[in-house]
Amino acid sequence: MERCCPVVELRQYTLHPGARDTLVRIFDEHFVENQERCGMRVIGQFRDLDDPDRFVWLRGFADMEARTRALEAFYGGPVWKDHSPAANATMVDHTNVLLLKPASATDGFRFDPRLRPGSESPDTPGGVVIATIDHLSGPAASAADVARRDGSRAGALARLVTEPARNPFGRLPVREDANVLVTFFSYATADAYRPSAIPSPGVVRREHLRLQPTRRSLLRHPLPSGERAG
Repeated sequence: MERCCPVVELRQYTLHPGARDTLVRIFDEHFVENQERCGMRVIGQFRDLDDPDRFVWLRGFADMEARTRALEAFYGGPVWKDHSPAANATMVDHTNVLLLKPASATDGFRFDPRLRPGSESPDTPGGVVIATIDHLSGPAASAADVARRDGSRAGALARLVTEPARNPFGRLPVREDANVLVTFFSYATADAYRPSAIPSPGVVRREHLRLQPTRRSLLRHPLPSGERAG
């Protein structure tokens, strides 16, 4: 079982109308194993159920220095060179990126990466992954306290907070205005999720992402490892 990861990117892309399936195909066919060979973990990739023109995905790194090395290797490598024109052509905006870290030593994702659906695997239902993004009024360091006060957060797959370190890979910007706690769950169906109407104290705004895993997403429901789920 792997606990992932000390540094995580939550990436939300706005796409041209009708282009999402094209990007999903390119990503699942070409960008999963090739990114991981460069030293990162592709945690999950999703269709946003509430926005047909949004693609959301997660990737993780061992630390900030490893992130820089992995990004340089992938974006300077042959796979990105070959497929970036088609991928970039689907995108309107790729800068809505949250740089995150686990809220505590036990709040990261846990899974067995060997159980990712293979390139020839059938397209089986992956349930729905929920990401709640709590915008905090205080320091992200207090996010673990926010999570403990919120009983609806029980059974979370992961709790991540803003990583305050400077982004040294300027080619891929991240949101520098963010101060968030992001909590992940999985359910068999979208209807099984009942969002909390009242955010916890210290939360000024809460977003909900309802995410449908792609065919090759590692993060899905039920989790391949049998770990925590809703």
